[in-house]
Amino acid sequence: MQAVDGDFYGTTDIGGVYGDGTVFKITPSGILTTLHTFNGTDGASPLAGLVQAPNGDFYGTTYRGGAYSGGTVFKIAPGGTFTTLYSFCAKGRCIDGLQPGAALVQATNGDFYGTTYFGGADDFGTVFKITPSGSLTTLHSFCAEDGCPDGEYPLAPLVQGTDGNFYGTTNNGGAHGNFGTIFKITAGGTLTTLYSFCAQSGCADGAPPWESSRTQMGISTGPRLRADLKIMARSLACP
Repeated sequence: MQAVDGDFYGTTDIGGVYGDGTVFKITPSGILTTLHTFNGTDGASPLAGLVQAPNGDFYGTTYRGGAYSGGTVFKIAPGGTFTTLYSFCAKGRCIDGLQPGAALVQATNGDFYGTTYFGGADDFGTVFKITPSGSLTTLHSFCAEDGCPDGEYPLAPLVQGTDGNFYGTTNNGGAHGNFGTIFKITAGGTLTTLYSFCAQSGCADGAPPWESSRTQMGISTGPRLRADLKIMARSLACP
C-alpha cells in the first residue's frame, strides 16, 4: 500500500533474518528498507498486506507464530517500531480464532475488523474485531449450524459498506455444499448469508470465492487449500 508519506509498505511471507517474513518499505524510486524481521514469537508468515491508520501506524496480521503459534495482529510505525497486539489461540480450543490470512479493515468507528481461516467454536474460522490497543472480540464463528450454511474458512479481507455493515466471503460451506458464500455482518456480530455459490447447474455462478492475489502465490482452491496454507511458508526456500 502507498502511505501518506508517498512510500510503499508491504510484507514478505518468508525470508528475513529468521526466515519468518518481513515488513518493508520501498520508495517510488526503488530504495527498499526492511522495517521488521519476524522471529516466530512475534509472528510469522504475514500473508496479507497492511492498512495505515489515521495515526500513521500500520496494522497487519501474521498467519503463524505469536505466543500460541496461532498467528497475530500487529502494528508497526513507519520508522519500524513494532508491537504485537494479539496472539491468536489464546483461549482453549482456539475459540478466539486461529491463523488469520487476510488483511484488516479499519472501520469508521476506529476499530479493525478481520477474519481467521481456522479456529472459533467449531474450527471453521471467525470474524473478529480488535481495538487499536489490542482488545479482541470474536463476532462470529463459522459453521454455527449443521451443514455449515453460513460458510466455512474465510480467506479474503472484509469490506465495510456505506451502510456500516461488513461484507466478505468464505471459501467453503454454504447451502449447496462446499462452494463458498458471500455474507454480511453487522458491527455487533449479526451475520447474514447473502449468497451460496453453486446455486446454478454446473456451478455456472462460480465456486469458490477467494482473494485473487492468492493465485499469484500458488495456493490451491478446494480441498487442498487448507493443507497448502499450512505448509506454504516452509515449502519454499530462499537461495
